[in-house]
Amino acid sequence: MSLQLPRLGYGAAPLGNLYHQVSDERARASLDAAWDGGIRYFDTAPHYGLGLSERRIGAFLREKPRDEFVISTKVGRLLEPNPAFAGGRDLADQYDVPDDLVRRFDPSEAGIRRSVEESLERLGLDRVDILYLHDPDVYDLDRGLREGLPALAKLREEGLVAAVGVGVNDAAAAARAVREGDLDLVMIAGRYTLLEQPALDELFPACEDRGTHIVAAAVFNSGLLARPVPPDDATYNYEAAPASVIEKARELARVCTAHGVELPAAALQFALRDPLVASVVVGSANPDSVRQNIERMNAPIPDELWAALAADGFIPA
Repeated sequence: MSLQLPRLGYGAAPLGNLYHQVSDERARASLDAAWDGGIRYFDTAPHYGLGLSERRIGAFLREKPRDEFVISTKVGRLLEPNPAFAGGRDLADQYDVPDDLVRRFDPSEAGIRRSVEESLERLGLDRVDILYLHDPDVYDLDRGLREGLPALAKLREEGLVAAVGVGVNDAAAAARAVREGDLDLVMIAGRYTLLEQPALDELFPACEDRGTHIVAAAVFNSGLLARPVPPDDATYNYEAAPASVIEKARELARVCTAHGVELPAAALQFALRDPLVASVVVGSANPDSVRQNIERMNAPIPDELWAALAADGFIPA
């Protein structure tokens, strides 16, 4: 892959009003904090707020020199008018936006080309650098890989994008996509983190065999590892974390603290220790949190911490 990604990228799902409404001013302040802190990779998707995330990201990046940033978006979900719209909100999909649009799975070449065109219109940009097939396992993995992967490869061959990949939460689905397609990248969410590494079973060997790189997302496991000490009401996989999972996270925190490191800093930097991982993507609609993530990504971490975590069986030796 010729495209070079920075160590830290900005995930723009929160800018689509994930869980709660975010003002335009706060969204802009978060993006300003990311840019001012040196972040130059931005990831979005039509799914995030039914296009709101793409519109906000595009409005921001249109003011920046195009050769100074990398942007990725996703395909596989088309946005179409909701014939049953009656003033409701998209809360069933966790976004606090009007549900005047609906998502329709379409991994066909025609659907993917249409998705790209509509994303570019929302972004107001002339191109994106990376396209991911988004969550094919949520709808129809067989069809998604059979139709979507060749279509993405064709767009890359035509020079319309620099790199293509898949974005999923399931490590086995990601491994299958790598084996069956010709992918540059896999964005895997929550399956290669300081807390757990199921992606090592199939995905990492497949990527090493095929020369595919990994973008690690959701490295805080939906917020569980985002604080120095995980609280009782921590979330994991977008739900309330079980007590056993919270206790494991607290054990991680105790090891980190004993070596003078905050748990979130170790969580951010862990994935990058493997050469297959090209970038870590985290998102926040809080500018202070964005700045804190940047600081933690650059915090010094002694080798002794990694050795201790490996000795305790938390991470591979």
